[in-house]
Amino acid sequence: MQQAKVTFKGQITIPKAVRKALDIREGDSVTFMVEGNHAVLKPLKKKALLDFYGALPATRPYPGLEVVRKEIHHKVGQRFHRRKKT
Repeated sequence: MQQAKVTFKGQITIPKAVRKALDIREGDSVTFMVEGNHAVLKPLKKKALLDFYGALPATRPYPGLEVVRKEIHHKVGQRFHRRKKT
């Protein structure tokens, strides 16, 4: 069992052994859930972009990489052309 003291501002330092066991790193977020007379700390991990793949239905089929590249090239060209006119 690990212990931590609460500071004047209500802050605690999560012991190194707990951070290591839960893979909590600087900048990570955690949640506290009160359950009865104790609290549970749970790390919130950032999700990778691929974790969201398939979360939304596709409205049209993927046209292919070459088509996407051409469309991007076209749109960038339009923006550049508009900026040059002003």
